[in-house]
Amino acid sequence: MIAWEWISVALCCCCVCLPGTVKAEEEIEYSPFDGWYNNFAHPDWGAAETNLLRLLPHAYGDGVYAPSGANRPNPIEISEIAFRGPTGLGSYRNRTALLVFFGQQMVEEILDAQRPGCPPEYFNIKVPKGHHQYDPLGKGDRELPLLRTRHDQRTGFSPNVPREQINEVSAFFDGSLMYGPSKTWSDALRSFKNGLLLSIRDSDNATDSTMDFPAINDIRLPFANPPPPREHKLKPISRFFRIGNPRGNENPFLLTFGILWYRYHNYQARRLKQMNSSWSDEKLFNEARKWTIAVHQKIVYYDWLPSWLGEPLGNYTGYDPNVHPQIAVVFQSAAMRFGHTLVPPGVYRRDANCNFKNTTSKTHFANQTALRTCNTFWNPQEAIRESDIDEILMGMMSQIAEREDNIITPDLRGNVFGPLEFSRRDLMAVNIQRGRDHGLPDYNTAREFFGLPRITKWKDINPDLYNKTPDIFEDLAKLYNNSLDDVDIWPAGILETTEKGPGPLFRTIIMNQFTRIRSGDRFWFENYKQTKLFTEEEVEEIRSITLRDVIMNVTKIKSEHMNKDVFFHRSGDPCPQPAQLNHSNRSQLEDCTPVQTFDYFSDSEVSYSLSILCLLATIFPIVGVLWYLVRLHQDSVKTEQAALRKASKRRSALLTKNSKNITIQAIEWIDEKEGERNVTLELNQEKRLIVVKENGTNPVRTIDLSHLRQGDEIELVLSADVNMRMMVIRIPKEYDLVLVFEQPNEREECSTKVKTFLASGGIPLKSPHVTSEKIIRKTARTKAKRQKELETFFSEIFAHALKYEHQTTSRASTSFREASDLVNCELTKTEFADVLSLRSDSLFVTNMFNLIDSNDNGYISFREFLDFFVIFSKGSAQDKAKLLFDMYDLQKDGKLSKEEFKTMLRSMVDLANEKIEESQIDDLITKLLTKTGISSKETGITFEDFQKLMQDYQEELNYASLNIQIGDVKAPEFKGRRENATFKARKTIFRAYGRDKSDRSKRLSNIPSIKTIEQSSPVGPTAQAMANFVKYVENYKRQIFWLVLYTLVVFGIFIERAYYYSVEREHGGLRRIAGYGVTVTRGAASAMMFTYTSLLVTMCRNLITFLRETFFHRFVPFDDAISFHKYIAFQALLFTLIHIIGHCINFYHISTQTADDLACLFRNFFHPTDALPKFHRWCWETITGLTGVALTIHMFVIYVFGIQYARRHTYKGFWMTHNTYPVFFVLMILHGAGRLVQPPLFYYFFLGPAILFVIDQLISVSRKKIEIAVVSAEILPSDVTYLEIRKPANFEYKSGQWVRIACLAHSKDEYHPFTLTSAPHEENIGLHIRAVGPWTIGIRRLYDPRVVLEHALPKVFLDGPYGEGHQDWGKYEVSILVGGGIGVTPFASIIKDIAHKSQSGLKFVCKKVYFIWVTRTQRHFEWMTDIIREVEDKDSRGIVSVHIFITQFKEKFDIRTTMLYICERYFQKISDRSLFTGLQSVTHFGRPDFKHFFDVIRAEHSSTNVFGVFSCGPPPMTSNVEKACAGQNKDETGALFVHHYENF
Repeated sequence: MIAWEWISVALCCCCVCLPGTVKAEEEIEYSPFDGWYNNFAHPDWGAAETNLLRLLPHAYGDGVYAPSGANRPNPIEISEIAFRGPTGLGSYRNRTALLVFFGQQMVEEILDAQRPGCPPEYFNIKVPKGHHQYDPLGKGDRELPLLRTRHDQRTGFSPNVPREQINEVSAFFDGSLMYGPSKTWSDALRSFKNGLLLSIRDSDNATDSTMDFPAINDIRLPFANPPPPREHKLKPISRFFRIGNPRGNENPFLLTFGILWYRYHNYQARRLKQMNSSWSDEKLFNEARKWTIAVHQKIVYYDWLPSWLGEPLGNYTGYDPNVHPQIAVVFQSAAMRFGHTLVPPGVYRRDANCNFKNTTSKTHFANQTALRTCNTFWNPQEAIRESDIDEILMGMMSQIAEREDNIITPDLRGNVFGPLEFSRRDLMAVNIQRGRDHGLPDYNTAREFFGLPRITKWKDINPDLYNKTPDIFEDLAKLYNNSLDDVDIWPAGILETTEKGPGPLFRTIIMNQFTRIRSGDRFWFENYKQTKLFTEEEVEEIRSITLRDVIMNVTKIKSEHMNKDVFFHRSGDPCPQPAQLNHSNRSQLEDCTPVQTFDYFSDSEVSYSLSILCLLATIFPIVGVLWYLVRLHQDSVKTEQAALRKASKRRSALLTKNSKNITIQAIEWIDEKEGERNVTLELNQEKRLIVVKENGTNPVRTIDLSHLRQGDEIELVLSADVNMRMMVIRIPKEYDLVLVFEQPNEREECSTKVKTFLASGGIPLKSPHVTSEKIIRKTARTKAKRQKELETFFSEIFAHALKYEHQTTSRASTSFREASDLVNCELTKTEFADVLSLRSDSLFVTNMFNLIDSNDNGYISFREFLDFFVIFSKGSAQDKAKLLFDMYDLQKDGKLSKEEFKTMLRSMVDLANEKIEESQIDDLITKLLTKTGISSKETGITFEDFQKLMQDYQEELNYASLNIQIGDVKAPEFKGRRENATFKARKTIFRAYGRDKSDRSKRLSNIPSIKTIEQSSPVGPTAQAMANFVKYVENYKRQIFWLVLYTLVVFGIFIERAYYYSVEREHGGLRRIAGYGVTVTRGAASAMMFTYTSLLVTMCRNLITFLRETFFHRFVPFDDAISFHKYIAFQALLFTLIHIIGHCINFYHISTQTADDLACLFRNFFHPTDALPKFHRWCWETITGLTGVALTIHMFVIYVFGIQYARRHTYKGFWMTHNTYPVFFVLMILHGAGRLVQPPLFYYFFLGPAILFVIDQLISVSRKKIEIAVVSAEILPSDVTYLEIRKPANFEYKSGQWVRIACLAHSKDEYHPFTLTSAPHEENIGLHIRAVGPWTIGIRRLYDPRVVLEHALPKVFLDGPYGEGHQDWGKYEVSILVGGGIGVTPFASIIKDIAHKSQSGLKFVCKKVYFIWVTRTQRHFEWMTDIIREVEDKDSRGIVSVHIFITQFKEKFDIRTTMLYICERYFQKISDRSLFTGLQSVTHFGRPDFKHFFDVIRAEHSSTNVFGVFSCGPPPMTSNVEKACAGQNKDETGALFVHHYENF
């Protein structure tokens, strides 16, 4: 490439040298638009967007950036003293207003350093208390707003690099005033035709009468656009003309010059076009620009500047590249502001005939002599559109400027424009404060630097002025503490002013600045020999052009209508002014509009309040939707119940077709909490019984009317509502039976049957009582109310029998009436059975009830039950055995026949809800009688014989009790003696039922003797608590470590962002606005990003399953992924709420800020300069706000549907809402993409987890979208459905793992987790699914053989397998498996796997497995019984020990279960199998006491240090297991019980 460039250059050179070739036109370098590369050696000297030149040493308060003059007087007080005085005095030298405003436009050609810095830094000026204009009420809390100007962000960090301010335009006279500060701006002004600037006449709606103005700013060029103080409101920027000066629309006089130069450029372009018709638009534009710039340079330097200073600058000596042309800070902040003293309070307008025009309504104030300066700020078009620029130019030529002195017109000193919150400001105070902002030194330092002598006396600043007004200097001396070495440059410089013009200091600074600009400008028009921009003749022509010529060329003003020198109005010039304008002369000028303030939060109040309220209110419809879905689910359940009710009616009708009893189908209302249930009432006329059966089969209540006493009456209460569907049967001594019917005729039929039934039995009936259904529900004596009475009943029983101070009722507070009611309270047989947790129709209950009911009145009184209870609480074993004997001695002859003894055993078996063959009972009786040697007795079994049968169980009988529990009241225990005896009894039973007794003894005998060290237990509650804490930490060290680590990381992320915005961004604008609110919200935002993305990792099931098989499982508790998921979700919710609440506060603060500040802070959010972004714009019109609202609502939805209530009652809703997580993350990405506060950070947190999650999901998708056949399906009892699924190829799993399935015929995208019940070696996959929700109920229906019929079984999608804690059973030497209800499913797989490995002779770590199966009755899960039976046959090594707990009873050692244990033990010895299950496993009656069970296991395996405990079932059961493990682990000398659990 380089070679080709050299060849090209060589060819070009050859072409140039060839004879006969024509030399191309020489290229001309025009001056740049932004000043860059004007100086080749220093390209940035004088360029736009570069630092101001600091000639004087800076005087920052801290030497770096803090404003100078911290101890100097208040600028407003200085202004009031130094610049206040009578106005209306004309210039000493008759300088015109044209000179003044030409100077303003000239300064804006070379200087623009007014824009506030970003982030904004307020440097407000304290308003003196009681100030006549700004604080007339004397509050003393007002401040004049002022922002520090923009500075170079690379400066201001150290004394070596102090803060430097920026000049936003070039320092050269290069046409920035006419063409804008950049090429882009210039292009926006051009028409691109014939080199012309775009005119308003070029618009489509222009007419011949349209004045020649620049085009309208309909493209939104960024002009300065403060609110006009006259209207005190923001106005659209489109009202301005397109000119080059960004601040050229400040007032009509400044805009006049903008239009003048626009016209002059077009004048030059047309002239050049006539002379050079072949020139292109670009050539014409650049040439016209060149001429316009040159003419402006000449007028400024050789006409205006000598008029301004009173002396010429000096001859041009040529371009000097070593001269820095940049504007000096002292020039910008002080010297160039000298012109303020000449500014008049208004400007005349006149025509060519010297008619001075009054104002009209077009300029707001009519019939005024002149345009008031203070009332025309930022409304420049009004006067110009009314009369063009001619009248304004002629008016300024005729008008004499204000006098060259220290007095400033009030239009600037007090009434210059300001922001909305302070519409008028004191420009003189602003000048002083701006000097301090820029770090200017004091007045004497400046004089000394420029070679002027230091001032030592105040009068020496200006002796002439001192002689006239010495009080000014004396008052200033007091303000400055008489120190001339700390006086600000600006006020002292103005006080130097003389009749000639600026005083020595300002004159020197101004001449220095203009000299450097001219000498350092390579494109200066007189440097034509170097630049070749002009010829000598053209330069001479330029030197002859004056501003007067320019005006005549572009306006209709003729020579005779103008001054000879437009900068002065001398004798002989036309149209002298009528009078010198005076602001206090109301006949000349109107008053300046007063100072006004503004509340930026106005118009945001409603949107702010409503937005927050509506956002909070969204929770209610979300909860409403959840409630609606739950109701739909409940309605579907009710529909099913109705169908079942109809089926029950049909079934009951068939069953009772030949029955002598009267049957009634109804719905029983239990209470408000329990609701309703389908029941069948059987009215037994023979026995005078009312039997209530649930679903027509299961008796739930029996009401015996045979024991009604004389005078007792039955009452019927009927509802009188429109539906007429409720009836109450009110019976003495019973709680009410409340029935509900679907139709009134059904109730009428029931009422008739009840009346018939009562009449046939001679039972008296009250007249039916009629009331409302509402009153019935409120006054009915429900079972719950009756239960409270029984609680008091038994509490008093315990208190009397045991002297026990019960908890539920205070005896001291029992009134006489209550005591009387208590004594008269009697138990029915049904209530007695409920108290014992037994069926009321069981023989055991019947016999015991008849035994206690000593007066045979059909009820148990307080005294009867107390006498009976004393026997069980304090009686001996013989007393209890005698009681049991008497219960079954039906003949009361002191003997039990074999049939009566058989009846006793049968009643015990019935308690367990088990079916035992008669032959088994006979074998058991024979063995029992043979053992005691009484088998040959024909006369029956005496009590002495019965005692012989029970002699091995004296201890059990000694502690046998009644299991009484009603509500929260339980029979008390003897903790001292009872607990030890119970433990001993349990241990005895455990050893008695353990198989492989010889093997165990052999194994234990081989264990070597190990010397142990005795350790003392901690003494005292504090030491014990500490020991428990240490043990807890030891048990859960992995979980605690990762939980603490994650929490520390989250809070570390929060703190890092909070620190960044609190300290590193302390002076940032948003931090200044919102305070520490932004630190909290940014910290919370980062914490949210981390937590929400972390949730993805916890759901990488495949990754977790893989990693838990590696060495990582020793350090990471993978089994707690779901718990960790919930914990992270909680943290995410916490930080989300902090973020939301914080932003509600932050956006309040943001809504109170100025539009300019907001434009600075939120640069990515555009808003027009005439629009104030209110809260509703931030919230509802920005991507950040909209996505923030959407995220908040989405978060509410996900969390509401994620609660346990939602998961249980509408799992599909939970599933669907949680699967919207991609939308949530997309919204988070968009939320950050708005860049409201900072660049997006979300992807830093998101990418890693997202990649892992996507890969994990792809793995799952590759499996779960493959249709898999269901080999067989079986409908099992207890609403369990068994599915046998064909095992896919390469599907490998471990026992205890789980899968997710979806059914193609039933919500194919809805996956549900189920534990595998098949073992890894089996050919197919087995699942046992319990129907508890809509989806599982649907599965049961779908695979019902009556539904499937001849069709193939629906296929499923399979996702998995996934690992969990249960698969680790083989890692422990001793494992304890605890399953409750359907929670036995993972253990089905495990024990089958153990049996297979045992049978195959495979070696594995686990030596012993205890399987504890907790079930109400094993008949509910007969499939599990079959699996256990298979395992027992295959378990040749006796690894598995099964213990079945039948939970018909809540206590193990009461009188009835003691008898069951006796029967079970004898039968176990006879057949080596359980009497109740037919298994070799140990059967227990009641709920397991895990603490004591673990005690026994620990004693059995004393050499084992760690036990693995695995539980699955309802939360109460797993919680009890966890408590038992925690209790074992508290013992520092004991083994460790490691608990893994799952709930359903």
